[in-house]
Amino acid sequence: MTVGRTLLKSLLAAALLAAGLQASQADEWRTTSSLIGESKYGDNFQHYDYVNPNAPKGGTLNSVLLGTFDSFNPYVVQGSPAAGLVAFGGGLLYDTLMEQATDEGSTSHPLIADAYKYPADYSSATYRLDPRAKWHDGQPITVDDVIWSFQVLKANSPQYSRYFENVTEAVAVSDREVEFHFNQKGNRELPKIIGDLAVLPKHWWEGTDANGKKRDVTKPTLEIPLGSAAYKIASFKPGSEIIWQRVPDYWAAKLPVKIGRENFDTRRYTYILDDNAAWLAFTKGGLEDINREYSSRKWATAYNFPAFQAGDVVKKDFQTHAPQAMQGFVLNQRRPLFQDRLVREALTIPFDFESMNRTLFFGFNTRTSSYFQGTELASSGLPQGKELEILEKYRDKLPPELFTQEFKLPVYDSPQAERKYLKQAVDLFAKAGWVIKGGKMVNAKTGAPFRFEILGWNDTDQVIASPYIANLRKIGVDATLRIIDQTQYINRVNNFDFDVVTGIFQQSDSPGNEQRDFWTSKAADAPGSRNLMGIKDPIIDALVDRIIFATDRDDLVAATHALDRILLWNFYVVPQYYRSAVWLAYWDKFGFPDKQPAYVGADIDSWWIDPDKEKALAAKYKGGN
Repeated sequence: MTVGRTLLKSLLAAALLAAGLQASQADEWRTTSSLIGESKYGDNFQHYDYVNPNAPKGGTLNSVLLGTFDSFNPYVVQGSPAAGLVAFGGGLLYDTLMEQATDEGSTSHPLIADAYKYPADYSSATYRLDPRAKWHDGQPITVDDVIWSFQVLKANSPQYSRYFENVTEAVAVSDREVEFHFNQKGNRELPKIIGDLAVLPKHWWEGTDANGKKRDVTKPTLEIPLGSAAYKIASFKPGSEIIWQRVPDYWAAKLPVKIGRENFDTRRYTYILDDNAAWLAFTKGGLEDINREYSSRKWATAYNFPAFQAGDVVKKDFQTHAPQAMQGFVLNQRRPLFQDRLVREALTIPFDFESMNRTLFFGFNTRTSSYFQGTELASSGLPQGKELEILEKYRDKLPPELFTQEFKLPVYDSPQAERKYLKQAVDLFAKAGWVIKGGKMVNAKTGAPFRFEILGWNDTDQVIASPYIANLRKIGVDATLRIIDQTQYINRVNNFDFDVVTGIFQQSDSPGNEQRDFWTSKAADAPGSRNLMGIKDPIIDALVDRIIFATDRDDLVAATHALDRILLWNFYVVPQYYRSAVWLAYWDKFGFPDKQPAYVGADIDSWWIDPDKEKALAAKYKGGN
């Protein structure tokens, strides 16, 4: 009997180890969670190793945003949420059960929950609340708040709905413990990502406002909500300004994830409608203290204004090792024009990245060639091993080139390249039933022109789109660019009302349940989802499930390679480029640790205001900074 128990225990331990766990980890309370190995901090996590634990508090961080806002409820599709509020996570207002690490991928540390556990079959997860957690009104954060938040967010938030698709219910185990039940076993990621749940105050949302009207969490609102995080809304001007104030008695200020961080007393956001006006606001000071630069042209040529030349504005390059997002022109398959894969491939070829990088981007950028760029999850070469085994099941329904050719985008590296590639595009159009007549690409049967609109909202959209449009016109494709205001743009994208937009698909180094929101058939019909291209493919649906229920890291990598390869060979987007650096220009009023987290590049929350520098700048620029 003893031998039998020992053997059973050994077999269980082996199975758990294959799944990426130690036997002792199953169904035992854990603090830090990670999907890619143990956190570097272990159980003795005091604070992030890059922060200044004695960073001074105080001062104001000024920021500018484009557009406007009309809601303090970011979890519903309607409305434009104010700065500081986010559709996924807690933003500045709400704490989550656990907080995602800034310096390690797929790792979380305690926040509202001080520990969690789950059984060996991943059929549930139990979170234990920190008894110190409280709302800004002093009331404790309770298990009822957690259960209510789960129900509300799953019912009303497009992202949480698909993220927690396999979570059926949350039930109280005790006054400190809440258990989440799953409808399938083997979802290795799910126990950990329950920690991403934003917890909302049930008693506030189910109460009444100053006029005695019952609040409705399913609708936008401009009533300042009750929160729990390090900041609360101090004041606002509808659509134009919002000011956040640091909470002096914030309950979590001494937790490891908070020490040395969230140092600004005030965070002021000013909305500006015009991109050029926002740039001028930064150069003059007072409204924008830190400018995250995305434009290669500006980074190389525009930092010559007086404050920069005087040394009062500094620009710095922060390298990042996080996965790089797939950025590209999304071809909306809800439009019949883009439903043919040959057409989508033909539209990919005229994007001349090399000329753009040389003439517009000063050589700073690299062509994106994977949806999981910069990680071991990116496909390469030809499929082999376990990835090939996965793909073989669907061989007769996949592009045959996927098995015989390495996926490669055109390289415009010579004067002859343009002629060669544009001819390839014309040939692909011909196979799809489109021909050039009178200099126009038209349908061979109906004579209808091939015409579409690229939707954008800022100057960068014009910079990227113009050379692409020019090349398309060389083969008779009538593409145009339409720039609209940001609020209208967001609403149209949320409702998939576009032909083509630039999409940015950010991945982690441990993909899982969020993949449903990117690629699945169900997400294609859900307003606000990230399936912008409208993919409805049962093979991709099956691969997403394969990723979510991967048995171990090797299985996850193989399934993700397969998904990446299918996405690429179906040409759902025209890939653009990435840059493995965060560019920040800032008024020299800050102190910050020399070491910044390489995973995200820079953690602004670890910066602080130097009062002497701030005072000197204010005097020099007459109250500007």
